[in-house]
Amino acid sequence: MSERNPFGGTISHLSPSEVRQGLADGSILLVDVREPNEIQAERIPGAVSFPLSTWNPAALPDPAGKRLVFSCRSGQRSQQAAAAAQKAGLAYEEHMKGGILGWREAGFDVERG
Repeated sequence: MSERNPFGGTISHLSPSEVRQGLADGSILLVDVREPNEIQAERIPGAVSFPLSTWNPAALPDPAGKRLVFSCRSGQRSQQAAAAAQKAGLAYEEHMKGGILGWREAGFDVERG
């Protein structure tokens, strides 16, 4: 269900479980908007790095028929990314609620190093 994004536009909150299933079945492209040092410390397997600090919506990866879902540390920057994408005319409104913190809290593996 979509709702108003506090950063503008609309937002749909996906649970870490929903995102994990989408990564497993190939229906989701997860775009991690954290900074390179954060991603180097830990990352969700299969996520694509696209730092919010160097944001260029025209350079977002092509989801190739998949659902593009934003993620970050806790869920704030991913909502900002969705708002910025919508402001640029892109229809991306999904993010992973709780970010990588929620992912780990759900007991899912991360890659380190």
